[in-house]
Amino acid sequence: MLSSFARVLVKLCGWRMIGQPPDIPKYLIVFAPHTSNWDLPIGYAFGKAFELDPSWIGKHLLFRPPFGILFRWMGGIPVDRRSRNNAVDQVIQAFNKRERLVLAITPEGTRKKTSHWKTGFYYIALGAHVPIQLAFLDYRRKVGGFGPVIMPSGDLDADLSIMRDFFSGISGKYPDQAGDIQIADSKAD
Repeated sequence: MLSSFARVLVKLCGWRMIGQPPDIPKYLIVFAPHTSNWDLPIGYAFGKAFELDPSWIGKHLLFRPPFGILFRWMGGIPVDRRSRNNAVDQVIQAFNKRERLVLAITPEGTRKKTSHWKTGFYYIALGAHVPIQLAFLDYRRKVGGFGPVIMPSGDLDADLSIMRDFFSGISGKYPDQAGDIQIADSKAD
């Protein structure tokens, strides 16, 4: 019922849906570009329209009372950055513990312009042995959905090149705020 309502809402707002998420129990969704607070409600409507309930990660402090129960119910996975296990390892463990997990990540990490993508998403997918599903909202064309699925090869530069090619024609709400799809000059994030 909710998915039917979401499909109607997406259409009424003038958006089109394209692509299809994979029918597999575990994968990581990379959503880009992330340039606006509007990405969340529109992306949420698209997720419901595609009959998805993706999880997301957040600082462990967000999951304290009174909102912790709500955020977990909404698919939140707490990550403690102070822990001896880094955030990537904690999320890999979450994939390993569950039979089903679809995790949505914005590799820019913020709505503001960044010089590079954070690469934690890549190392999560690589370590958990799950594919990466590319997802987008193109505000210029008012179309959103899914692109290719990439199984991480271990060659970050080559895999980012595929992602760069896919996302190159996609326009966020504020195109000048889209982060560059490259790794930092120093170590990976």
